[in-house]
Amino acid sequence: MATAIGFLILLSYLSLSHGLVQPRRISHGLSESGKYLTRDELWFNQTLDHFSPYDHRRFRQRYYEYLDHLRVPDGPIFLMICGEGPCNGIPNDYISVLAKKFEAGVVSLEHRYYGKSSPFNSLATENLKYLSSKQALSDLAAFRGYYQESLNVKLNRSGKADNPWFFFGASYSGALSAWFRLKFPHLTCGSLASSAVVRAVYEFPEFDQQIGESAGPECKAALQETNKLVELALKVNNKAVKALFNATELDVDADFLYFVADAQVMAFQYGNPDKLCVPLVEAKKNGDDLVEVYAKYVREFCVGVFGLSAKTYSRKHLLDTAITPESSDRLWWFQVCTEVAYFQVAPANDSIRSHQVNTEYHLNLCKSLFGKGVYPEVDATNLYYGGDRIAATKIIFTNGSQDPWRHASKQTSSPDLPSYIVTCHNCGHGSDLRGCPQSPLIIEGDSKNCSSPDAVNKVRQHIIEHIDLWLSECRGVLRSSI
Repeated sequence: MATAIGFLILLSYLSLSHGLVQPRRISHGLSESGKYLTRDELWFNQTLDHFSPYDHRRFRQRYYEYLDHLRVPDGPIFLMICGEGPCNGIPNDYISVLAKKFEAGVVSLEHRYYGKSSPFNSLATENLKYLSSKQALSDLAAFRGYYQESLNVKLNRSGKADNPWFFFGASYSGALSAWFRLKFPHLTCGSLASSAVVRAVYEFPEFDQQIGESAGPECKAALQETNKLVELALKVNNKAVKALFNATELDVDADFLYFVADAQVMAFQYGNPDKLCVPLVEAKKNGDDLVEVYAKYVREFCVGVFGLSAKTYSRKHLLDTAITPESSDRLWWFQVCTEVAYFQVAPANDSIRSHQVNTEYHLNLCKSLFGKGVYPEVDATNLYYGGDRIAATKIIFTNGSQDPWRHASKQTSSPDLPSYIVTCHNCGHGSDLRGCPQSPLIIEGDSKNCSSPDAVNKVRQHIIEHIDLWLSECRGVLRSSI
């Protein structure tokens, strides 16, 4: 939804709860303060290792609740899963519209290690052994039990009372939403898996290929020429080129070229294709300096508006084991290097990004950050969860037509696992929840700025119908068990 995924930044905006990161991470949900349903922090004592009967250590995990729309006492609880970044509140996106409609309470749990939910005081490699999707899913199960009990006490209900729950997530947290329904089907009535990257991918050339498809022939050709000119300029005047992009701290050329590639991804992933393509195509037609035009887009839009920072790609920064607001970069790389990879390599032919961004580059980076023994167990991850052949029920998969991450999601539909593509010119990552553009945050995920609002609204209507059906089926089961 981190470097091998593309997803994290918190310079100009505060990050949202369903993922945040740059394109090379996955999700990059960014928001200004005041665009949350709540930012009041609550805390839960979480188990450190769910798979050891002997380790009883615990850590404080941050969460949020918003109960203004809850129909007391038996309304549904919507759990919005936080992803690979700090969880600074419950965003006021389309989840708030759904909460009003279904008279639901909304809770959101910060992912272990991210934000303020770190079990350790250092992010040294040996302390990261409990950072995994499996532990995160068990966190959600434990939290669900804790919160239901605390809600019963708050509402003066019997300890056995159980509200119907529904899980939500976008990007990596969308995958967690789907995987939770797979592994804990008795704990949720269903899941929405928005832009859910459920298929771990070792080499992911489809990512770059989708950028070319989303860009269209003219813009793709301009991007290809621009990237070749950047590589050539690096050989002639290395420091001057990096200075043009405010990236002089990137000593390794391949790191700089990854940064350059990610900047173009942002335009398509987050619903702003014209910000990149219109000036670049025009410059190519007029014979203008493509590198200067592209660098201006990076400086003014990616850095100036989104807060993209070259520091995120710096080895020195990624090796820093101190806990800071920017620690998510190192943390997500660890998950990439151990579980999911999503290595965004250049395709063998007709690539946009530099061929220096290859498999060897990713493996060497993993080794330099975490040591020789770290390797992405992609096959094991897909064997455990099923990849895009996940054998579960009552999960809604949604993807934006322009989003390169959709090729790691489930795009085929079935009655038990409906899948929808939101098709429009600026429909990208999480567009069903966030609207267009997908970042910065749009209040209630308003679809009016999507090139085809009807396409977004049609998928949202399907989402409402599935939630309505599955909640009603869930209530029937709950009543019969009382």
